[in-house]
Amino acid sequence: MDCLPEMEKPEIVPNDSNGLGDQEVRLQTQTTYRGIVDCMVKTYRHESGMSFPIASIAVVNSVLFGVYSNALLVLTATSHQERRAQPPSYTHVFIAGCTGGFLQAYCLAPFDLIKVRLQNQTEPRAKPGSPPPQYRGPVHCAASIFQAEGPRGLFRGAWALTLRDTPTLGIYFVTYEWLCRQFTLDGQTPSSGTVLVAGGFAGITSWVAATPLDVIKSRMQMAGLKQRAYGGLLDCMVSSARQEGLGVFFRGLTINSARAFPVNAVTFLSYEHLLLSWG
Repeated sequence: MDCLPEMEKPEIVPNDSNGLGDQEVRLQTQTTYRGIVDCMVKTYRHESGMSFPIASIAVVNSVLFGVYSNALLVLTATSHQERRAQPPSYTHVFIAGCTGGFLQAYCLAPFDLIKVRLQNQTEPRAKPGSPPPQYRGPVHCAASIFQAEGPRGLFRGAWALTLRDTPTLGIYFVTYEWLCRQFTLDGQTPSSGTVLVAGGFAGITSWVAATPLDVIKSRMQMAGLKQRAYGGLLDCMVSSARQEGLGVFFRGLTINSARAFPVNAVTFLSYEHLLLSWG
């Protein structure tokens, strides 16, 4: 991308947070918790709470918003500032969002797998004589997966991740654009308040659409660790529904929505301010 200086390359804050993210993954992949509060209390009391470094999420978000902005530039031949006077069609916004989602999923797959494995560690906090955790950190986790499962092991659940992110992030950006236009005069730049609200609701909307495949993705990623093999996406969906009912596909939705609004509100506010400062 450096050879195309006219293109926009925003670098933004992450759209994920590690604290609530730990609880979301555990609720989706484990059946020992009665709810969100029970999960948080047990995690704090008994476990180390190791989280994957936030730097990987920052890189992934830079890919997402950078690809989205440049895809819109290619589709509309207008800069970010010009798009306020000549708004892109929702079809273009959706295609650009899907493109960003697809490439984000490709870059994210190994990082996301490592994050899920680390979040699902249930070893107690370190005590004299207690066994060490299975993974000592992200690098050790990646090396262990590579050694035990080969290169393909690092991309376990990648198809579910791609199917989750590609259409969902198209919906994400369309929701944001639609809400901004509803509360902004034609040709004007949306206010900070409008950006915060639109970004927050875009985050919630995307997670409502993404949660079923997010559950499947997390379960397929944990399958190698638990020595339980799924025949594929469909087998994982059928097995999960048979054993735990259809409600299993919406596990973690409440906690995802709770974190989605503030995190994505700040994400879009940072994105808009960076583009304006580079204009």
